Amino acid sequence: MIQQNRLSHALLFLGKEGSGALSLARAFAQFTVCEKVNGKSTKTVTLEPSLFGDPEPPTTSSNGNPETLSDSCGECPACKKAAQLVHPDIHFSYPVIPKKSGDKPVSTDYIKEWREFITKHPYGNLYDWLQFIDAENKQGNITASECEDILRKMSLKSFEAGYKILIMWMPEMLGKEGNKLLKLIEEPPPDTLFIMVAENESLILQTILSRTQLVKVPALTPLQIEAALETREFVPVKKAQQIAAICNGNYHEALQQLQHAEDDWEVLLRDWLNSIIKTGPAAQVKWIDDISKTGREKQKQFLKYFTHLLEHAIRLRVMNGALNEESETQSTTDFALRFNKLCDIAQQEAIIHELDQAAYYIERNANAKILFHALTIRLYHIISNKSVILMQ
Repeated sequence: MIQQNRLSHALLFLGKEGSGALSLARAFAQFTVCEKVNGKSTKTVTLEPSLFGDPEPPTTSSNGNPETLSDSCGECPACKKAAQLVHPDIHFSYPVIPKKSGDKPVSTDYIKEWREFITKHPYGNLYDWLQFIDAENKQGNITASECEDILRKMSLKSFEAGYKILIMWMPEMLGKEGNKLLKLIEEPPPDTLFIMVAENESLILQTILSRTQLVKVPALTPLQIEAALETREFVPVKKAQQIAAICNGNYHEALQQLQHAEDDWEVLLRDWLNSIIKTGPAAQVKWIDDISKTGREKQKQFLKYFTHLLEHAIRLRVMNGALNEESETQSTTDFALRFNKLCDIAQQEAIIHELDQAAYYIERNANAKILFHALTIRLYHIISNKSVILMQ
């Protein structure tokens, strides 16, 4: 876009959780302000004689043409400031909460926490961010006061770079007050760039969506996640393969799986299924009590593990047992084959639906004990009665 002079003034980077869309937006902003990309460092040098009295030649590639950079240099003052999130022309907007009752919070109130969070958790999600700022059960929002602050900041001239840039993370959290930004986004001051980073296109105000150029950020491939786990987190190859296969292109999910790598999901799942099919209500109550005491993230990881196992079981059934996935352990495959004897495909699909619903409600602070009790009853009816009628 920059090299061909096709840069839109309002971009929407749309990528699922864990795709790295925010990191990509930061890298794009850094590329935009990089002095080497903009030729500032070259121009400065050519104005003065070199050590031998001749002007310095412009930077060229091996074929003799002017060099075309595909990334920021990472070394100039602008790049260093952008990397540390302190560049005066790169502004950030993100969901926040009032620090005390009656406050009208804006993003800059949390800029110190934001810099620390992004440095430590570049693939963090909205839940991680709200927990980082001790939001507890409060809902984060991009407020009307924040919109007014954006109007003020973006009306100023740039300090150092050619562009003034606003990176807005999670515009889904922007309510009707976002309409205050419409005129600014549609007719921005010269050299103003808006980069919105979103996960769910349907939750963004249509009036804003229609004014942006969509850039879809694809999910990471299992091989990319596997390589990242091995090189960045020093995970053994076999374990990295297993995690990459489960996390569906979501690197945040991969890191969560790694955090709970020592948890024995298979034993936990076997105990649950035994309580549903064999041992009865007393064992179910004990299991539900135990799982409800674990954290919300651990509960989500367990449900995702069960879903992955069911998907593996369906693949094995469809491929008539001929599927050999290196990323799966023999234990997982054996468990999946035994589950195929217990349920048919329709039942497995019904269970996956119930698990997805449960994970959805866990993310929204559902009472874990009530949720897993209801889920246990539904799974009992699906498995024992071969019922696939999904109760709403």
